[in-house]
Amino acid sequence: MLQDDTDNQSHNPETESPAPVRIVLSGAEITAEGLRHLLEKEADMEVVAIASNTDDAVRYVTGHKPDVLLIDALERGSGKAAKELTDLIAERSPGTEVVFLTHMADPLNARDALRNGVNGYVLKEDDPSQLFAALRHAAGGKPYLSPKIAVALAKLSPESGVRELTDREVEVLRLVGLGHTNAEISEKLHLSVRTIESHRAHLQEKLDVHTRAELVRVAIDRGLVG
Repeated sequence: MLQDDTDNQSHNPETESPAPVRIVLSGAEITAEGLRHLLEKEADMEVVAIASNTDDAVRYVTGHKPDVLLIDALERGSGKAAKELTDLIAERSPGTEVVFLTHMADPLNARDALRNGVNGYVLKEDDPSQLFAALRHAAGGKPYLSPKIAVALAKLSPESGVRELTDREVEVLRLVGLGHTNAEISEKLHLSVRTIESHRAHLQEKLDVHTRAELVRVAIDRGLVG
C-alpha cells in the first residue's frame, strides 16, 4: 500500500516541475561562461553546451536538440546573415528556435533577423529579465523583441498595406505578431473565437498571406510588435 502511494505521488503532475528551457550558447568563451552563470540562476533554464563558433553551434544543436540556440551576435548585418543559420538549424533540429543577444540597437537589423527566422532579438543593455523572457517565449515558439527595438520599429513608417486594415484588424495582427493564439486574442479583446478567426481570414486575404508565420512577419514589418 505504501509503495502504491509513493508511485502515485511521483506521477502527480502537480508535484512535478516543468521541464527546463534547454539552451545551447554560442559566443566568445568568457562571455558565454558569464551567460551560463546568469541563466542557470533561473530554475527553469539549463545550458547544455557552449559553442565558440557557428559550426560548433550547429553541431551541438544537432546532438542536443535544445529548445533554444542563443547567439551572441555582434556583427552588423547579422540579421541578413541569419537565414542560412536558421535554415540549417531548422533542418538539423526543427524544434530549436534561435535568439540573438547583441549590441546592435538597429531596428532594421532586428527586422531582418526576424524576417529570416530568428525568434528573439535582445540587446545587451537590456535588463536580464528581457533575455529570460525572450528565451521562454522562443521555447514556446513565440517571437520576442527588446522593448527598445519594438519602440524603434513602431516609429518606422508603415507600409501602405496596413492603412487598408480596420482598427480591429490591426489589433488582431499585432496580437498575432506577439505570438498569441486565437483563444488568447479572443480573451484579450472580449470577442468570440469565431470572430477572431474571421478577422484573421480577412487579414490573410487583404495582406495576401497564407500562414500564421507570414502574418507574424507582416506584424513585425509594420512595426506592430512591441
